[in-house]
Amino acid sequence: MTPAPDSPAPGPGPDPVRVVVVDDEQITAASHAEYIRSLDGFEVAAVAYNAQAAIAALRAEAAAGRAVDLVLLDVTLPDRSGYDVARFIRGADLPVDILMVTARRDAASLRAASLQGAYGYLVKPFSFTQLHGKLTAYLAFRERLRGGTSFAQADIDRLWGREGGDAEGLPKGLSAETLAEVSRVLGEAEAPLSAGEVAAALDLSRVTARRYLEHLHRGALVRKQSRHGTPGRPEIEYAWVG
Repeated sequence: MTPAPDSPAPGPGPDPVRVVVVDDEQITAASHAEYIRSLDGFEVAAVAYNAQAAIAALRAEAAAGRAVDLVLLDVTLPDRSGYDVARFIRGADLPVDILMVTARRDAASLRAASLQGAYGYLVKPFSFTQLHGKLTAYLAFRERLRGGTSFAQADIDRLWGREGGDAEGLPKGLSAETLAEVSRVLGEAEAPLSAGEVAAALDLSRVTARRYLEHLHRGALVRKQSRHGTPGRPEIEYAWVG
């Protein structure tokens, strides 16, 4: 996106989130990988179609000194369970987060994912909007951790989606789907947008649009600045930096 006139060009952003995609359905894995590659702030480190290949890819990346940040991990694999891959990650003490993807909705599966320290759980079939919401929330989560060295209890609760947050780790009243749409509108815009312009594009109220924009700003995903040259009080506008 081209910076607005007279505004400073954004500096270099943080390193991209490196993702390993694991799914036994090759078409699905390729589709997820292609989508992730299309997102600013993400890159695909490897694609694997079974547990053995996933573990081999994680070992190879670690041996080469290339950090893997996130595994998009299918639970049902042809050779071993995705939970076995998660156990390998934890047993090898790899600093890797796990986003489970599965058609399983039962309590035992949810508990198993929790015990393996999964960051999130995405139920198949899901849309790219839902996947985008999860990835956007994860990116914001990482940026919050990157931005501080010490956190108050309330900040920790927000990071983990406790007390006033939802299952996506978002503040109460915000949804991952709408967050993904707000992110998309900003990312596709050729110039910064105001809350009113985002609201009009998505049929939201101005107040609701501003809540999502401020949430993205707190996560360092957007830059906000004053829009000059308009009558009256300068309007705040938001630019996607991803």
